[in-house]
Amino acid sequence: MALQLENRVAFITGAGRAGKGIGRAIALRLAQEGAKIAIADFVPEAADSVAKEVESMGGEALALVGSVASCEDVERMVQETVDRFARIDILINNAGITRDNLLVRMSEEDWDAVLDTNLKGAFNCTRAVAKLMMRERRGKIINISSVMGLVGNPGQANYSASKGGLIALTKTTAKELGSRGINVNAVAPGFIQTVMTDEMPEGAKQGIADQIPLRRLGTPEDVAEVVLFLASEASSYITGQVITVDGGMVM
Repeated sequence: MALQLENRVAFITGAGRAGKGIGRAIALRLAQEGAKIAIADFVPEAADSVAKEVESMGGEALALVGSVASCEDVERMVQETVDRFARIDILINNAGITRDNLLVRMSEEDWDAVLDTNLKGAFNCTRAVAKLMMRERRGKIINISSVMGLVGNPGQANYSASKGGLIALTKTTAKELGSRGINVNAVAPGFIQTVMTDEMPEGAKQGIADQIPLRRLGTPEDVAEVVLFLASEASSYITGQVITVDGGMVM
């Protein structure tokens, strides 16, 4: 069977979290389909760990270290990827952080940190990679948003605003780049089993699951399968869309 992404190059941000990270799951799934993977993370050991996992599967990977909130770091990491693989076909804007608090108690520093990473980081990466894709007149950009960007969540004004802004960025970028053959879409996960949810009490997790029509939390692999679809030619006539991966939580 032909690999869906054979010889394609994917640049994935925030992909270095070991274990249950969404970025890691995306990196491994795309590598399974033949993609060469550039893993961008601000923690060197994390990026190296996932790169080694990709290589253990027989794939090619490049570990990159830098902050997506820094335009200079992004330009450097993109150039390092091009130096290694000659191009970038797929961009996954996955890097994200949380600094939760009620709005009236939220510090300016926590607001700025979340917006800088989650939204400005996606802008920095999209701007840098889109220039390459425009010359090739093809490309796939996939932004990892959140259902919280659709419905909001108490205590997450900064996070929800960043993810809602990411959806708006997706739609605008799709309109700007569509004529160049570039598809831009967003994936909005719901409650996914990650390191962060592992820290929640079992009772709280069960309470959340009971409110989801499919009666379970999602997995990083659930998200990765949708990303694979959007990264492949199977989605060639889809752009500017937001696909929720939430078990029916938000309808």
